[in-house]
This record gives sequence, C-alpha cells and structure tokens, in this order.
Amino acid sequence: MAGLWVAATLIAATAQTARNAAQSGLTARIGTLGATQVRFVFGLPFAVLFLWLATLLTGEGVPPLTPTSLGFTALGAVAQIAATALMLITMKSRSFAVTTAWIKTEPVLVALIAAAVIGDPLSLPVLAAIVIATAGVVILSTKPEVTEAMLSDLGPAATGLLAGLMFGLAAIGFRGGILALPEGGFLIRASTVLVLSLVIQSGLLLLWLALFDRKALTASFGVWRTSLLAGFLGAFASQFWFIGFSLTTAANVRTLALVEVLMALGVSAWVFGQPVTGRQKVGMAVVVLGVGLLLGAQA
Repeated sequence: MAGLWVAATLIAATAQTARNAAQSGLTARIGTLGATQVRFVFGLPFAVLFLWLATLLTGEGVPPLTPTSLGFTALGAVAQIAATALMLITMKSRSFAVTTAWIKTEPVLVALIAAAVIGDPLSLPVLAAIVIATAGVVILSTKPEVTEAMLSDLGPAATGLLAGLMFGLAAIGFRGGILALPEGGFLIRASTVLVLSLVIQSGLLLLWLALFDRKALTASFGVWRTSLLAGFLGAFASQFWFIGFSLTTAANVRTLALVEVLMALGVSAWVFGQPVTGRQKVGMAVVVLGVGLLLGAQA
C-alpha cells in the first residue's frame, strides 16, 4: 500500500495543478465565488460517476454514514470552500507559482493537528522531513531583503497562508470522515466521502450565489466548457487525494503534495511567462530534499 498512496498523491498533485490553472482564468471572468463554485458544482457529476465505478470495481456497496463521518466531512467541505476562495483571491495579486507556494505551508500544522484530533501517528523523523520540505516552500516564496516592496506583499501573504491553513483543516476533515465510516475498502470509502463533500459544497455555494450573486452563478454556466473542464479536473484530483487520505496520514499526503510547487513553477514559466528566480530554485531543492526524507522515513 505504501507505493499506492505515493502514486495517488502524485496523480492528484498533477491534476490539481492543471485544475488551478484552468480555474484561475475564470476568476477575472465570473468573480471569485463564481470560479470557486465551479470545481464543486461541475465536479459533482464526475464524483458520482467515480463512486459508481468504484462499486462495480470492488463489488462493495456504499457504506452507511455515521454522525462522526458526516461531521468530519462537513468540516472538510466548508474549510475547502474557504481555502479555494482565498487561493483565487491571492492569485489575483501574485504569481501562480508563489500563490501555490504560500498555500503549501500547511503540512506542519496538518501533522500536529491530525495527531491530536484523529490520532494520526507522527514520528520525529517524519516531523523533521515535513519541517524541511515546508522550509523549502518558505525560501521559495519570500524575498531576502526587507523593503517597502516586501511590506506590500503582506496582504497576499496573509491570504495565501490562511488558504494553506484552511486546506490543512480540509485534509484533516476528509481523512477523519473516511476513517469514521464503519465498513468498506479504501476505494469505496474515499469515493463515498468525496461525493458527500461535493454535495455539501455544491448545496452551500448554489444557495449562496442564488441569494446574493446570481450574476456570477449565471456567468459560470455561460462559460460551461471551461467550467466543465475545471470541474472534471477538480473531481479527478480529489478522487486521488481521498484515496491517499484513506491509505496514510494526512500529513504524509500533504507533504508529498509539495511537489505541486515544482509543477506550478513550470506552469508559471511556460504558460504564464512568469520568471523563476535563483532563490526559487534553491527552495525547490530544499522541498525535494524534505520530500525525499519523508519517503525514506516511511520506507
């Protein structure tokens, strides 16, 4: 199973990088909340399809929900909505790669909170690897000199870091929801919680937009081709994130997911034409070192 959670996480990180790129372009066209709801509303039909395929593949039925599973999943669902909105706000003022880097400061907090709340194991070698990988992200996303320009970055930095915190709470909530299901293998558990989370998220966002921002809701369906692509990529990435959460700790998954920073730098340079600095390259090397130590500790 060790190799399976690694493969699932890498697939999820790749799909999420593509989803973020598609979704970021929607923000200017339909607003932050309009772009936020796309990944959930347009992703839900694909998640239902994935669950149906999981029942066919495993021969298992959908496991019954428990109050604990529902509570953890609801926590993850709401935290992920907030995290996605904050991520898109940050993308308006900073580069795609740096926004991703700020968000990826989450693994240390995930490790500590998950150990306390849902009992995920946490050894000193694993914690050291997480800290090193996170330090690489900090190096990658900050400037060496303290100047007025640095002060102007505090607003985007705050929203980016808060997005990372919310993504961390989402990871803990989803893993808690998966573990609280009373029966089923890892695939059917992951798929069930994914559908449940998207039902909650879609319902909340559709209600909010229908009441307070019908223009954004209508606009998201007006660009349905891009919205459908973002929804599919979001559901596809989430399916593999949830598989990872069903197989190992949230901290392991979110730390290995730091490779997404490297992918985001490539997208920044090749798609958006944003330069990669020498400092960012050093940060990338430290991230790779931390991830390597994590995999070594797990082995």
